[in-house]
Amino acid sequence: MLASAALVALAASTLVTWFQPQAAHKTVNYVPLGAFLGSGAEGVARVERFQRWLGSTVTVGRTYLPGDSWEDVEGPPQILQPWTRWREADPARTLAVNVPMMAPNEAEMPPMVLSSLLRGGAAGAFDDHYRALARNLVALNAGDSVLVLGWEMNGDVYDGRCAPDPGAWKAYWRRIVTAMRAVPGARFRFDFAPTRGHDAIPWTECYPGDDVVDIIGSDSYDQPPGGSFQDYIDQPYGMKAQADFAAAHGKPISFPEWGLFRNSDNPEYIQGMHDWIVSHNVVYQSITDYCPHGVWECGANPRSAQAYRELFGGVTAPSPGPSGSAANPPAGSPAPASPPASAPASVPPPVPNPAPAASRPAPPPARPAPPATKTAPASAPPPVNTPPAPPADPARPAPDIARASESARTSAPRS
Repeated sequence: MLASAALVALAASTLVTWFQPQAAHKTVNYVPLGAFLGSGAEGVARVERFQRWLGSTVTVGRTYLPGDSWEDVEGPPQILQPWTRWREADPARTLAVNVPMMAPNEAEMPPMVLSSLLRGGAAGAFDDHYRALARNLVALNAGDSVLVLGWEMNGDVYDGRCAPDPGAWKAYWRRIVTAMRAVPGARFRFDFAPTRGHDAIPWTECYPGDDVVDIIGSDSYDQPPGGSFQDYIDQPYGMKAQADFAAAHGKPISFPEWGLFRNSDNPEYIQGMHDWIVSHNVVYQSITDYCPHGVWECGANPRSAQAYRELFGGVTAPSPGPSGSAANPPAGSPAPASPPASAPASVPPPVPNPAPAASRPAPPPARPAPPATKTAPASAPPPVNTPPAPPADPARPAPDIARASESARTSAPRS
């Protein structure tokens, strides 16, 4: 009888412990967290719901500038204005913006054409567009944004890629950073973010120099090559190589994009990403939250969604200090290896379950394919003058985005 009573008491104690709020058990340091939920106002509107579902503070706003024209690269108001208002509402927040290095950015330009354009960029042909972007961000009080410039340059999806002419690409990156930093009020941090692994070219061959890079990023999805998370760590130019390279150059690391992919609903990958993020000098991290990559808007990954909430939920952001915060330290200052924890601020309680998939917004549609034919300019090209884009239809949300179309993202990976 006594043994039965003891077992009942032990079971009751276990149940009480299990159902306590997540935040009561979290002892890990806060790593600034974001999620890509949409490029414009629709993404901003989803942040609060994502935050309530997760039960953790979201301090990183994630958006992408379209790359259809040079006007897009200068920063469309329907994208910059909602996100900069969100950023201004809380000093602990930061804004991380992906910025194309070429327009159009998904036209699959032939290597010879792209090489010529890269050389033109290195000579200053496109400076005015980046100065305009810098002035627009500064005017919106977002001169301290993280700019993920020419992301995934080691691959072959975007026309801001490095492989056709690494020397010209590096000179062009340097030219852009110099032009943007020269704008009064600019305190940008520039994130060099290749894809994990070798891809079309080793990303180390594209590195433009410590003086023009503030963060070493990596877009790291759950896909081959590699059959386990340890393979992602150990592969050539993989996660360990990123961390070691960044440490050798005195830089923090980031994961501007990560998420599920080839291995479908895979909580082991979520666990691996969490453990790596909290044990390394990560200045910010952001999951891509639409199918097939996501855990909230995408209802196809329930086991991973549960793992993500258990691992990343219930953590509050530290209060910002007088000269910066964990999410937004002063420009040029690497983040500490272990961001300081603080007493919990107000954090939204986790909600019981994700919204049903049927009630969630559809994933961002693929962009229409840009024109595929180009002719090589004879010399360094002048800035491209494209007609102004038509005004946005007020009945429709701002374009969801300027990242790889899903058809490009789901093409067969390199062996």
